Amino acid sequence: MTDSAQTPGPDADRLREAIARVRGEVAKAVVGQDGAVSGLLIALLARGHALVEGVPGVAKTLLVRSFARALGLDTARVQFTPDLMPGDVSGSLVYDATAGEFAFRPGPVFTNVLLADEINRTPPKTQSALLEAMEERQVSSDGVTRALPEPFLVAATQNPVEHEGTYSLPEAQLDRFLLKLTISVPDRDTEIGVLRRHAEGFSPRHLEAIEPALAPADILAAQSAVDAVSATADVLAYIVDLARATRDAPSVELGASPRAATALLAAAKAWAWLGGYPAITPDHVQAMVVPVWRHRIQLRPDAEIEGVSVDAVLRSALAQTPVPR
Repeated sequence: MTDSAQTPGPDADRLREAIARVRGEVAKAVVGQDGAVSGLLIALLARGHALVEGVPGVAKTLLVRSFARALGLDTARVQFTPDLMPGDVSGSLVYDATAGEFAFRPGPVFTNVLLADEINRTPPKTQSALLEAMEERQVSSDGVTRALPEPFLVAATQNPVEHEGTYSLPEAQLDRFLLKLTISVPDRDTEIGVLRRHAEGFSPRHLEAIEPALAPADILAAQSAVDAVSATADVLAYIVDLARATRDAPSVELGASPRAATALLAAAKAWAWLGGYPAITPDHVQAMVVPVWRHRIQLRPDAEIEGVSVDAVLRSALAQTPVPR
C-alpha cells in the first residue's frame, strides 16, 4: 500500500486529524492501550458496538469513560447487577399523577455512548433489553417505537476469569457486538508509566483534563465517508473464503456466519478509511479478522478441553486461505 492510494480531500484529512486528537486525549488518562482505542474508533465509525474484556484492574471502565469524554458526546453508565431489570436500561412507563396517565420515562440507553459495565453480571432477561437498541437503534415500549440518538455506541465490559454470579452472554447478544477487544495486563514499562501518573496526582475519578476533540456532526460525516469506501470483487470473495475456512476447521462447532462476514467488511472499511484508503485491501481484512470474529466462533468441546483458542483457529484460517493479488 502506497501513499498514492490514499483518499484525497481536505475535509477527510480534517476528520482524520480530529480523530487522531481523540487518541491523544484518551492517552491523558489511559496508558498503553492504543489498540483498544483503535477498536473503539472502528466500532463507532462502522456504526457497531464493542465488547471490552479483561481481568479486573486493567482500566476497562476508565478506557470507555475517557473515550466518551474525548468524543464530546452524551454518555451514560449502567452498572449491571443481578437485580437490574430491563426497564432500568431501556426505560419504563411511569404513572404521572398530574396528567392522570402513564408516561414513558427513557432509560440510560437514550444516549450517544452507553457504558454497560460488567454486562455478564446481569441475567439474560436484562441483557436482552439491549438487543433491539443495539441492532435497530430504537426502543419499543407499549406499542410505541422511539429512536435512539445518533451516533450511538454500546461499549460493554466483562471479566473473563470470574464466573460465580455471572451469566454468559448468549450467541444472539454476542453477535450484536462488532468487535471483542481484549485488554491484557500491561508490560513493565507501561505499568511504571501508570504508577508515575498516579504518583503525580492523577485520579481516574477526575477526567476534566480530557477535552472533546470531535463534534457529533464530524462523527456522522466520518461514518458516511466510511460507507463510501469500496471493496473489489476479489476482496469480497476473500472475506467469504475466510468465513468458509472457519466453518471447515475441525476444532470448530460453529464458524463465521454471513452476518459475521458483513461485520468484517464494515470493520475493514473503517480501518481502511482511518488509514486514508478509498478501498479495502486484504491487509485491512486480515487486521480485523481476530477482533471481529473471536466472539462469534464456537469451538467443539473436545477442542476446548485440549486448550485450543479461537484466536489460534482464526490465525490458522488466515494462514491457509489464499490472498488475492
